Amino acid sequence: MAENPLADGLKSLDPSASQYATAVVDALLAAAVTAGASDVHVHPVEGGLDLRWRVDGVLHRVAVLPKAGAPNVVARLKVLAELLTYKTDVPQEGRLRRVPGGVEMRLSTFPTLHGEKAVVRLFAGPGRFLVLDDLGFPAEIRDALSRWLDETSGAIILAGPSGSGKTTTIYACLRELARRTEGRRSLATLEDPIESSLEGVSQSQVNPAAGLTLEAGLRALLRQDPEVLAVGEIRDRATAETTLQAALTGHLTLTTFHAGGACEVVGRLLDMGIEPYAIRSGLLGVVALRLARRLCPECSRPAAGPAELLGLPAASARVAVGCPACRGTGYAGRVVLAEMLPPLDGDLGRAALDRADVRRLEAIAVEAGMATRWDRARAAVEEGCTSPAEVRRVLGMSDRTFRQS
Repeated sequence: MAENPLADGLKSLDPSASQYATAVVDALLAAAVTAGASDVHVHPVEGGLDLRWRVDGVLHRVAVLPKAGAPNVVARLKVLAELLTYKTDVPQEGRLRRVPGGVEMRLSTFPTLHGEKAVVRLFAGPGRFLVLDDLGFPAEIRDALSRWLDETSGAIILAGPSGSGKTTTIYACLRELARRTEGRRSLATLEDPIESSLEGVSQSQVNPAAGLTLEAGLRALLRQDPEVLAVGEIRDRATAETTLQAALTGHLTLTTFHAGGACEVVGRLLDMGIEPYAIRSGLLGVVALRLARRLCPECSRPAAGPAELLGLPAASARVAVGCPACRGTGYAGRVVLAEMLPPLDGDLGRAALDRADVRRLEAIAVEAGMATRWDRARAAVEEGCTSPAEVRRVLGMSDRTFRQS
C-alpha cells in the first residue's frame, strides 16, 4: 500500500479547531490539483467523512475523517462557491473562487442520508491541453481534425461517454482556431457550463431558468454572425436539427454527443428522426473517444500468460503492479483510444441514406479503412501502453468489434 501523507496530515487536524474546515479544504484541493484529479468527492457516511478523488478516470479513497467536522467542511466549500450555506436540503451548484493554482473548479452539492455530499469538478489547469498536439491523438486523426478546422462549414462531432475528453478536445480546437485566424473569424460557444475561459472566443452559458435553453440559445446565437460555433452537447432532436442546419448554411460547428462509437453517432441521429440527407451532407467528421490509463513505466511487468490477457487477441502485453511513483495504482497518465468515421460518401454515404443499422455502418466503415477503438486498444496493449485489464474496464467485455490480424 502506497504511503498517503495527505491522509496522515488531514487526520492529525483537530475537528474542534476554528480553522479545521479551512485547513481540510485547502489541503485537499491543493493535493487534488497536484495529483491531476478531475473530481473530488466529499461524502458524509455513517462513520465519518469519506474523501475520494478521481484520477485518470478511476475513483480513489484519500481519507476518512471524523464525522464531527463533516458539516463544516462541506459548508466551507459552499462559501468558496458563494452558495447558500443554510440550505442543506436541496441541490446547489456554483463555481469555486480563490482556488489553488488558478484551476477552474465547480461545486455540486446534494442532500444524502448522512448529510450533504459535495463533488468538486476540476477543469484543466493553465497551460494544459492547449493545442491538438497535446492530446495524444494518432497522427491521422490529429491531421484530419486540423484540416477540418480550416473548413468554412460542416459539423465536427466528438463522441464518447462522460470524462472521455470530448470537451477538452473542443477547447483545444477552439484555441487552435483563435490562434490561426487572429480575430478574422467570429468564434462563439454555447456551453453548459463554461469550463474554461478562451481568449478570442465569445462564450455563453445556457440559463434554463431565464428561458435560455440550448435550443433557444443556439437559434439566437446564429443571428450573431458567427462563423464558427461550438455547442456544448447534442441532447435532443431540436438541438441536433439546428446544429446540422447551421453546418449546412455556412457555419463550422463543433459539438459533443454521448455515443459509444463513431458509427453510433450516425445511428443515434437517425433514431432521433434527423433526415439522412442532413447527416450525410452536414457531417464534416466524427471522432469517438475513450481514455485508458497508461501503464506506469517504473513498475509494469510482462503478462505471465494467457490468463492475464483476459481473452484479448494481443500478441503480447504488460500488466500493472504499483509503486511509489504511481501512488500504488500501476498507472500514470492516459492514452487515447480514438476512432474516426470516414467521409460519408460512396458505400458509407449510401448506407446512411438507406438508414442502415450501426453494425452495417461499422462494417462498411472498417472496409473503408476505419481503425476501431478496439483496434487502437489492441495496439496500445501490444505496445505496452496499457493493460488488458484496463481495456476491459474502459471498453467492456464484448469482443464483437475485435478484428484478428
